[in-house]
Amino acid sequence: MLQRTRYLIVDGHSVIFAWPELRKVHERRSSLAREALTRQLRDYQDWTGVRVVIVFDGKGTQVSATSGSGDVQIFYSRSGQTADAIIERLASKYAGKVDLTVATSDSMERQTVQASGAMCISPEALREAVEEARLTTPRKLAL
Repeated sequence: MLQRTRYLIVDGHSVIFAWPELRKVHERRSSLAREALTRQLRDYQDWTGVRVVIVFDGKGTQVSATSGSGDVQIFYSRSGQTADAIIERLASKYAGKVDLTVATSDSMERQTVQASGAMCISPEALREAVEEARLTTPRKLAL
């Protein structure tokens, strides 16, 4: 049986505010918190093969950004649009086509995403998954 591609969509600010160390960084400089979360999720993607998409609320007119083909996808909501709306739209479009999980603490968003056929996990469960991947993935020694 062919395994469907696995995707993880992350409600970026929901996770930042749920993880105490990222919340502290965000209080000083929000861009550093976004970068720290992106770095951890890029590692998670590398370790697990799960494709990661991070959605952040508002950054002016920028809608999407990626650094490279193997990098995580990052979306910013437009003015007047929420990250929740983007996540819900992505879930309704792709839940039937890929193995899709959404990480958020927003209960309304969770209900909408689950109604689309996607799975949901809490920011705490995401943290556990990242940590488990970190501990169980063999490291290549740099020579």
